[in-house]
Amino acid sequence: MSGKIDFIYLNEEDMIKAGVTNMNNCVDCMEEMFKIMAEGDYMMAGENGNSHGAMVMFPDEPKFPNMPKNGPDRRFMAMPAYLGGKFDIAGMKWYGSNQENRKKGLPRSILMVMLNDKDTGAPLCLMSANLLSAYRTGAVPGVGAKYLAPADSKVVGVIGPGVMSMTSISSFVYGCPGLDTIKVKGRSREGVDGFIKFINENYPQFKEIIVVDSMEEACKDADIVSMGTTSYPAIQNYPYLEEKWLKPGMLLSAPACVRVADEFLANRARKVLDCYGLYECWAEDYPYPAYATVGIIGVRYFDLMHDGMIKRENIIEIGDIISGKVPAREFEKQIVVFSVGGMPVEDLAWGKTIYDNALKNKIGTNLNLWNEPAMK
Repeated sequence: MSGKIDFIYLNEEDMIKAGVTNMNNCVDCMEEMFKIMAEGDYMMAGENGNSHGAMVMFPDEPKFPNMPKNGPDRRFMAMPAYLGGKFDIAGMKWYGSNQENRKKGLPRSILMVMLNDKDTGAPLCLMSANLLSAYRTGAVPGVGAKYLAPADSKVVGVIGPGVMSMTSISSFVYGCPGLDTIKVKGRSREGVDGFIKFINENYPQFKEIIVVDSMEEACKDADIVSMGTTSYPAIQNYPYLEEKWLKPGMLLSAPACVRVADEFLANRARKVLDCYGLYECWAEDYPYPAYATVGIIGVRYFDLMHDGMIKRENIIEIGDIISGKVPAREFEKQIVVFSVGGMPVEDLAWGKTIYDNALKNKIGTNLNLWNEPAMK
């Protein structure tokens, strides 16, 4: 028996060649992943097997001269998981994040994914993961749009036209091919112009792109409203949408911060999320109200459950809708709020797909871990 271990490295150019920017395939991949999750064939970190990951953050005033100082989005994070089914892979996403990176011409977060043999733990592939993460994040709202948006959706409102919104639009057009109008609300003209340029270059099906000055205008008559904003932790900082702005039967897609009235959320909205256990873990890790720390609206579902305003059966997982266990809506004009938290199983699903494509097409650089381990 040989103890030799080789693996491949995929840089960002390799990832593109292997298909990481194929959004339609990514949406299909995420849909398959949710089916597998609905069966329970996966594991993430933490005691309940559903943790988002482990995070290193820094103090406001470090006691040591070389220790990083706390700042916006400054952290390191490890996100390990196993995903079964057709993927049958273990691995981890690892990244460092710092908002100050932008002053150096770098993305806020710099991400890598390692895929491992599920039995031996041996590395299979180390891959650049900024594009992988961006596309899998955008693909999940596309799965939501396919199952939760009105079948005849025409208008999408975008609040926060950054990368997350660009990839979300890319997936919406696959899930809802009838979309033809975008209304966009951004904080800066530069961000709005960059978003419009992306849409014009990639999605000519949009006949009208309307720049609006308020979130109310972005929501008006929209079949889908997509949130792409970032906010500092604190409930009052999250962008607030009034129920009267939202079209009956529409989909509110929330992979980023958003706030609506608790009474509306508890009593009239259809509350859908990507993975119940993920939010359960957040609720255990952070003091009530956890929504003040983790600004994903699914966390608010759990705060409301803590307050006795909703029950467990009022919170629906997208996998159960995909599998046909429960309907997308209880009635036609019900507004659906879809919370997207982000999970390492998504990185593994799309990463394994890209790795298989790379092997098939002989893409990437072969690396050697050892020919024989020095110690056994």
